[in-house]
Amino acid sequence: MAGILCKCGERRTSFAFNELLFEFSNVRNSLRTHRNVSTIIIPPFKKKISKWRSLIGKSKRVFSMDAREKSRSLILKSSKQTRVPVFVMMPLDAFKIDSLGTPKLKKIKALSISLKALKLAGVHGIAVEVWWGIVEHTSPLAYDWSLYEQLFKEISEAGLKLKIDLCFHSNVHLSSKQKGSVSLPCWIQKVGAINSDIYYRDQNGDLCDEYLTLGVDELPLFCGRTALQCYEDFIVSFLDKFKSLVGHIIEEINVGLGPAGELRYPAHPHADGRWKFPGIGQFQCYDKYIISPVQVYCRMEDLKTAASQEGKPQWGEKGPEHVGFYNSSPSGTPFFEFEFGQQGFLSDYGHFFLEWYSGKLIHHADVILGKAATMLKKYRQDDRPSVLLVAKIGAIYWWYQTLSHAAELTAGYYNTALRDGYDPLALMLFRHDAALHLSCLEMMDSETSSDYFCSPEGLLDQVILLFD
Repeated sequence: MAGILCKCGERRTSFAFNELLFEFSNVRNSLRTHRNVSTIIIPPFKKKISKWRSLIGKSKRVFSMDAREKSRSLILKSSKQTRVPVFVMMPLDAFKIDSLGTPKLKKIKALSISLKALKLAGVHGIAVEVWWGIVEHTSPLAYDWSLYEQLFKEISEAGLKLKIDLCFHSNVHLSSKQKGSVSLPCWIQKVGAINSDIYYRDQNGDLCDEYLTLGVDELPLFCGRTALQCYEDFIVSFLDKFKSLVGHIIEEINVGLGPAGELRYPAHPHADGRWKFPGIGQFQCYDKYIISPVQVYCRMEDLKTAASQEGKPQWGEKGPEHVGFYNSSPSGTPFFEFEFGQQGFLSDYGHFFLEWYSGKLIHHADVILGKAATMLKKYRQDDRPSVLLVAKIGAIYWWYQTLSHAAELTAGYYNTALRDGYDPLALMLFRHDAALHLSCLEMMDSETSSDYFCSPEGLLDQVILLFD
């Protein structure tokens, strides 16, 4: 097992990073059997939904811990002799952009001292977000790895390991009131200024520019490259630059697959005020790469193709109707109600649309992880990966105890009381020997309002059972 100690709130700053030095000393003696945890990484498995296999050949779970959480212990199924490696998250504001537009580390001496202190405290490594918007900031294929070269050097010289998050999203909206915000690359934003439909859109035409819509995955809109080619080229450049560290210093690579790095649609955009908990969210399938007869945009021409193949071409004309608004509840929203006849989520049409909607998301991850897994094959040792490939999903736990699981459906997880939506995702990860990162491990059903039919424990149990 391993863990990530982090400030998971909105203020993950260098102050919080230094504060962890003191907080870690209070918890390190109990790491063997108890945790305050916020995320879980479920390792890959050898056979279909059966055994887990870790980086080192033994069962291994990787946990992320929020040091600010109120004290509560969760007993894990692990031996008292098991050592739990802990990773500390690098602060968002650890770097700055100089007058020439070059990213540089701030307070290098203080950082070096902090890293050495963490090592002495028993920390195993540092989790670092590697941002597309920093490395390929100015122009296509012009990669500037200088910031991360310097940072990785400091970390490795302190005797610490690395956990890498490759971030293809923006956190500007989430970081508007704090330092450390990172946008998409400048040249991507220029494309978006001309063609805003490279971003996700909801049924009202409002966009989310945190991540490129998967509708442009295979469209050469980015200086002759598709979005998938942009992601692939970035991963290639990263592995080429840091190949000497992979499997030695770099122990884990998490590939970003959507907003906040999670494989999901931006169905719950809280940063701009459109959505507030516990709203069901909205489907995000309305960018301009299909124009329906009612002049509503719906993603990807293959929706019409898929509908025609079903013998129902009318199903490909537009997205579902009567789906409510961002802050609606399942009750009173016809599409998510049991009684809504031929157009609800239980109807043939509902099944068709939700399979297509979730299927495109899984296909998006399948392609990207497939490319990453192929690149990492050269780093295998004794037919085992020397670095763990990871994908993150969102923990959509509200309305989980309803029949429709509406908030999960809008996010792209076709999971209902009658259908396991995480099984296809697990099978996709199995193909690439990839692990699953899931947040909300620290949450308990008793801490949530019964009015919203939440069940973080039920969600976690469902996902873990797939790998047990």
